[in-house]
Amino acid sequence: SGSSDPYCVVKVDHEVVARTATVWRSLNPFWGEEFTLRLPRGFHQLSIYVMDEDTIGQDDVIGKVTLSRQRIAAQPRGIDCWLSLVPVDPDAEVQGEIQLELRVSEQGPARVLRCHLIAARDLAPRDPSGTSDPFARVSCCGHTQETAVIKKTRFPRWDEVLEFKLAEGKLGNGVLRVEVWDWDIVGKNDFLGQVEVPLDAPGLTEGWFQLLPFPSSAEQLGGQLGSLRVTVRLLEDRILPQHHYQPLIQLLAEPLRCPGQPQASTALAVLEEVTSGDSRQDVATKLVKVFLAEGLAVPFLDYVISRELARTTDPNTLFRSNSLASKSVEQFMKAVGLPYLHEVLKPVVNRIFEEKKYVELDPCRMELSRGRRISFKGSLSEAQVRESSLELLQGYLGDTVDAIVGSVDKCPLLMRVAFKQLRERVEERFPSPQHEEVRYFAISGFLFLRFFAPAVLTPKLFGLREQHAEPRTGRTLLLLAK
Repeated sequence: SGSSDPYCVVKVDHEVVARTATVWRSLNPFWGEEFTLRLPRGFHQLSIYVMDEDTIGQDDVIGKVTLSRQRIAAQPRGIDCWLSLVPVDPDAEVQGEIQLELRVSEQGPARVLRCHLIAARDLAPRDPSGTSDPFARVSCCGHTQETAVIKKTRFPRWDEVLEFKLAEGKLGNGVLRVEVWDWDIVGKNDFLGQVEVPLDAPGLTEGWFQLLPFPSSAEQLGGQLGSLRVTVRLLEDRILPQHHYQPLIQLLAEPLRCPGQPQASTALAVLEEVTSGDSRQDVATKLVKVFLAEGLAVPFLDYVISRELARTTDPNTLFRSNSLASKSVEQFMKAVGLPYLHEVLKPVVNRIFEEKKYVELDPCRMELSRGRRISFKGSLSEAQVRESSLELLQGYLGDTVDAIVGSVDKCPLLMRVAFKQLRERVEERFPSPQHEEVRYFAISGFLFLRFFAPAVLTPKLFGLREQHAEPRTGRTLLLLAK
């Protein structure tokens, strides 16, 4: 059909840890999915494979991007860029580690490098049985030696020592290369990975080394398979027992428990001032979680909202910026109101996905041939398509608004208390009759623009659906959200 059904698989050191939904019939998919992965400290790389889902047979691999741990850690603010997809050769995919112990010893006038090959683990399976027959080939100073073959295992243990005489003088730029291969009785041996260790490494070198592929020209083909936009950030936190954080929590909660003190001198006020736009989302999320656990979520929202109102002179700009107050209310609604959101929106969203009706109001985007799917009398005119689309949209919108308006008793009590407090604060700040509607706009700006509308636009990201919408359904959701 000239398109694909792409999805992504995320691997950490060749172990699958996450999968996105499939975007149907698209060469320019948008996923917008975010995963928080708790990784072992010693992980080596993160790989993202872009796949094409097939109803019959195996899914096709389109390409992949790989980020080493060093590259991710070198960007404290995170990586946010387009990366070219590179081809994936199943036979060239290596994994696993090898355990080595290297020591240089003096034997009379000569020096000898002793390479102790102890074991390997988690090697790639290369045989139909799901195992391999691994052996190691070690090269140094122009000489090559091999270990014995260990049959039918991905976790071989050789425990062999190979010795190499070193040339006189400095070791310089010499390298010890260890290659691991799968022995085959017929045909060529299969490559399982390699390690290169500089000979000028001081003293004893011992430990587990990650097996790497042969350097290839695959990177030069980047861009021919497309590109993937990713945002990756590595955080390394040392988490202490809970009681260590109580003094900080008490300091942050002080203006909420004792509201009489000047706001500008509180820890929360200082935190708000020093929080940059990049980190405001993270700070808001963590503060909402802390104060929900402390039973102070509503006083916290009241505090940041009051500070935001004090800075606002034009009611038309109220809560339009991504301030700490706006982000905190947004995260509060997601934390408290997600089950409520599902109960209200799921019936209408499911109906739109199941009906798959063609809806379009923009004459420039209208495909009149689609009218045959609406009527068996042939193609419809532009006016007829618009009239049919408007009728469908009004039906969906009416059901959505009725569900929201009729859900007052289902709305979580904390959300209702928080919005009642918000309305009272707005009335105090803008008491004049000409600003009477501002108290409602302030609430609808959060409840509709930051809660219901985004969930209608991208149901997958709010857990309303397991898959992203196909293009036609996605267009209907976009028009309905607008």
